[in-house]
Amino acid sequence: MTDGYHIVVCGSVVPDPLQTLEPIETPTGPALKNEMMLPAVLDPWAAHALYEAANLASKVTGSKVWLVSVGPKAKLQQVMMTIAQRVSFELVPVDSSASGFADAHSTAALLAETIQSIAGLDRSRLLVFGGWESASRGAGATMQLVGERLEILDQFQGVDQLSVQADGSFEVLERIEAGRHQVSVCQGPPALFGWATGNLPEPRNNPQVGMANMRTVMPALQRAKSEPLPAGGLHFLSATPPKQQRQTRVVKDLSPEQIAQEIAEWIGK
Repeated sequence: MTDGYHIVVCGSVVPDPLQTLEPIETPTGPALKNEMMLPAVLDPWAAHALYEAANLASKVTGSKVWLVSVGPKAKLQQVMMTIAQRVSFELVPVDSSASGFADAHSTAALLAETIQSIAGLDRSRLLVFGGWESASRGAGATMQLVGERLEILDQFQGVDQLSVQADGSFEVLERIEAGRHQVSVCQGPPALFGWATGNLPEPRNNPQVGMANMRTVMPALQRAKSEPLPAGGLHFLSATPPKQQRQTRVVKDLSPEQIAQEIAEWIGK
């Protein structure tokens, strides 16, 4: 591959996982309490995909990375201040809801439409990256639906490693049952990869990369179109956080063997 790849990464923002999330009912359906007030991060699954895309682009001359992100502009700007310092990419934002209650079909349709609108994108060099799962849009089907709408037949989910071979093909390691990997070979683009955790460390902050990225990130955020995410016929009857259960019993003078036996019996129930 002498011309390089056009790598499009799909990834949105999610509330910081250290925050307490409380679902509430609104006139438009379920939402999170004070969602716009919660600090946000890039979806961890999408972050792995972005770092893998940047790593691949650095190895193949002429490659370019786009980050297509659907979420509120204010939250995207907040997160990009950090993410932009780690890897080089061009942001393609869409000002819309980042709610985890959004329908996967509606989200995939908006992502596919946005990808197709990227100026200069060469389908013969196209690789679509994204999270195999998501910290918010956890349907596990969004990336597959994006690929179907883009008519990409070669799709790989649960990817941990992608290696470019001498003939330009890809060797792909996908997670399967029992902690094993399935090894596949893909002839080349176009292809879609839903990433698991991969094996790359999180890149260090680089202020120079951040300054270069922010020259395009801020104008892109200002031009971002506002698009609604229709429910697509999806209805939630209720949304509640899991209940905490704690059963404490204070007992003295039990031997380690008796304690272990009691724990084993409790687990067995």
